[in-house]
Amino acid sequence: MRARGALLLALLLAWAVGFACDGSGSSDEPSPEGLTTATVVVADGESRSELEVEIADEPQERAPGLMFREELPEDAGMLFVFPGDTQVGFWMKDTTIPFSIAFIAAEGTILDVRDMEPLSEELTRAPGPYRYALEVNQGWFQRHGYGLGDRVEGLAGVGE
Repeated sequence: MRARGALLLALLLAWAVGFACDGSGSSDEPSPEGLTTATVVVADGESRSELEVEIADEPQERAPGLMFREELPEDAGMLFVFPGDTQVGFWMKDTTIPFSIAFIAAEGTILDVRDMEPLSEELTRAPGPYRYALEVNQGWFQRHGYGLGDRVEGLAGVGE
């Protein structure tokens, strides 16, 4: 009986945690993992492309990132939001989809874009401090003609 009670309590706690972690953020639209989503725009002065991104603004959301995903839609990604400028590195442990990552300054300027290989434990770092990191399918920035110095718009209020 005690084991059954403990199991019931564990299930109730798991449900409560899942219910409480609704990801309050910039949109009412939860992702499959329960993260909030937002639309950001990548622009270079001549063209603009929209991305639907999941917002990872808490340590427990940033840590797993896009691990264990089997696919990512072409115009989707994950926006990692940090409370202040950081120099944290990223790795691809347990991540089977090849990604490109853009490191973005607080005002939205892309500081660097790097490709990351699936399952690699090598750290990928920005050349200096950044506030946001945007992971998308590998080659997305190149296919759309975006890179160093271009801007990501729609960041105001994201992750607050």
